Amino acid sequence: MVFSWEGAPDPRCLLLSFLLLSSWEAGSGQLHYSVREEAKHGTFVGRIAQDLGLELTELVPRLFRVASKDRGDLLEVNLQNGILFVNGRIDREELCGRSAECSLHLEVIVDRPLQVFHVEVEVKDINDNPPVFPVKEQKLFISESRTLDSRFLLEGASDADFGANSVLTYVLDSNDYFTLSVNSKNKENKQVELVLRKYLDREEVPEHRLLLMATDGGKPELTGSLQLLVTVLDVNDNAPSFEQSEYEVRIFENADNGTMVIRVNASDRDEGTNGAISYSFSSLLSPKVLDQFSIDGKTGEIVIKGNLDFEQETLYKIRVDATDRGHPPMAGHCTVLVKVLDKNDNAPQIALTSLSLPVREDAQLGTAIALISVSDSDSGDNGQVTCSLTPDTPFTLVSTFKNYYSLVLDSALDRETTSEYELVVTARDGGSPPLWATASVSVEVADVNDNAPVFAQAEYTVFVKENNAPGSHIFTVWARDADAQENARVSYSLVERRVGERALSSYVSVHAESGKVYALQPLDHEELELLQFQVSARDAGVPALGSNVTLQVFVLDENDNAPALLGPPGRGGGGGGGGARSEVLSRSVGAGHVVTKVRAVDADSGYNAWLSYELQPAAAGARSAFRVGLYTGEISTTRALDEADAARQRLLVLVKDHGEPALTATATVLVSLVDSGQSPKLSLRASEGAVASEATLVDVNVYLIIAICAVCSLLVLTLVLYVALRCSGAAVGRSEGACAPGKPVLVCSSAVGSWSYSQQRRQRVCSGEGPPKTDLMAFSPSLPPCPGSAGAGNSQDLNVDPCPQRNIIFYFNSDL
Repeated sequence: MVFSWEGAPDPRCLLLSFLLLSSWEAGSGQLHYSVREEAKHGTFVGRIAQDLGLELTELVPRLFRVASKDRGDLLEVNLQNGILFVNGRIDREELCGRSAECSLHLEVIVDRPLQVFHVEVEVKDINDNPPVFPVKEQKLFISESRTLDSRFLLEGASDADFGANSVLTYVLDSNDYFTLSVNSKNKENKQVELVLRKYLDREEVPEHRLLLMATDGGKPELTGSLQLLVTVLDVNDNAPSFEQSEYEVRIFENADNGTMVIRVNASDRDEGTNGAISYSFSSLLSPKVLDQFSIDGKTGEIVIKGNLDFEQETLYKIRVDATDRGHPPMAGHCTVLVKVLDKNDNAPQIALTSLSLPVREDAQLGTAIALISVSDSDSGDNGQVTCSLTPDTPFTLVSTFKNYYSLVLDSALDRETTSEYELVVTARDGGSPPLWATASVSVEVADVNDNAPVFAQAEYTVFVKENNAPGSHIFTVWARDADAQENARVSYSLVERRVGERALSSYVSVHAESGKVYALQPLDHEELELLQFQVSARDAGVPALGSNVTLQVFVLDENDNAPALLGPPGRGGGGGGGGARSEVLSRSVGAGHVVTKVRAVDADSGYNAWLSYELQPAAAGARSAFRVGLYTGEISTTRALDEADAARQRLLVLVKDHGEPALTATATVLVSLVDSGQSPKLSLRASEGAVASEATLVDVNVYLIIAICAVCSLLVLTLVLYVALRCSGAAVGRSEGACAPGKPVLVCSSAVGSWSYSQQRRQRVCSGEGPPKTDLMAFSPSLPPCPGSAGAGNSQDLNVDPCPQRNIIFYFNSDL
């Protein structure tokens, strides 16, 4: 900046000029920093405030700010410490491309007074870009006739980095045929060439796969690759060659024109037109050979075109040339020796007339199928012709007149065994050697509907879970019919009957064509354990034939019924037990005293109906004076009661089955504690209950003995009837059985002296084929009652308590 003025300078003007000059020099200064590309966020660049001579405390008051012409968000200044740091991803290739210099230009502006500073941040390159080829695979087509040291230009790679990071070196994987040549015309252009070092032979190696690697000069090194596919082009360097140099053929005289003598075959290792072969006779052959034979130029077949006569010529020598279509063409040669054999000049001739086909498989024996006539132009023995039929079939030849035969049915036909017969009629003359002729007769056997559809099994067992979706597919039946066409087209249907009060078709249906069986409604194991029915399969023949198959559908139980609580004995029997029960208990009773028994049943079966009992914990975690038997449901005291126990105890018993998932029910028992002086009635009731329990136990033992005797008698009677029926072979008629729940099965099991019934129901098997079938009965031997036993009631009692038990299980099946 230059200042000029006239006269003596005013001191105030001098001071103002000095301040303006200082401000200009400070504002026009420039800082220079450098940072590597791809530096992480927050990377330190420089202490810009300190380098500009600014105090940290004046950055905010003077509105310190940074502006950029390029990407202003890549660098930022921390106003707390005056440090310039990386604020975003810096990509040198994106900012500057392949430019030698790459910088970010910032303007730092502060106010009060206004100052502008220029900051240049140089972005240094790192090796973050690998070499890249323009294509992943380069195809080269090289003729196998190329000379050594032939060069083939390859596509070079490029590297987006700068400097040493972009200097590329090339390496070719090891091979016997090619090497790599890299010529550096200048820094920006490297010419990569493939050099041939060994002669190519397409017949040995038709293509070569090479890998070209490019490596840059960065640290660490980055590489790129190019797949080279070299296809070797064929040249005509192989002549056709025959399988043999000489062929010998023997042929009888008087062979028909067009008879193939031989088919010669030559091959050429070249490809394309260089390997395309054409056949021809040698130009040096005599006209006598050319008059008798001809050759197909494409197939190499030599055929007769004249009349061969053994008496005139016995040997023909034919030279055959095989020439390819290359440039120049190449040829191979062979010799064919044709020896003419003497023979009986005329063979018999066969004529088939009046064919009656096809033949029904139920045709009568002796039915005429065809008329056959034979002839021979020779005379004498050479003209005497006899006919024979091969192979061994249900047909035979019957001579009807001289040189006339009938083909007739000799034995029964079965289309399912053999649907078509290929017969060969042979006519042989009496010459020496004899001549013969053959004619083929194809006899098709027409189908008759004589086979009914047949199932692979007479009975199928199907297991279906209950609560299935309506219309679900449960099984597929399939029957095979050995007949053909319409006679083998099978359709399926249900054998309708009643299942209880309902029709079978309301439960299941069968698809007429596919044989798929569908359940039309959800099945309930508690209502129906076994559904037995028949499916009929009938063909479309006339008359139609059919057969039946039996399906036994077992409905598997699912845990879909929660336990149901029963009322206490003597209070309504099997009445509902959903409400609270009240019991009165003296405070003087000791530990182990049985207060009452919770009874429950489950409509399911097996593990789904196996119940367990749990006493819900008391409030505030207090120790309860009561417990419940895990599998008996008996509530008893765990200790002696005292005055500290509340006069009214509310017990919650959780009843849970063993299904997956388990279902539960809750019983509420209200126990009122009274002093010993207030319990005469209670003691009297307890003694009466014990007497009633003992009487009930005696009755149950009597019934148990009677039941065991009845079951044993029934078992012996059933075995005797079964043996008698098997020996006599008589059919046992089956009457339709109704489906209804049976009476409860008595399950007598001992658990601390208690006896109980299981509410598990006995189902009648709805097969419609016989009387209802009993499922299962289980008995336990009589044991002395344990203390505190309750009366017999309708509750489930599967015991694991200390009292021993032994169960006797009987299975019954009414089919025996």
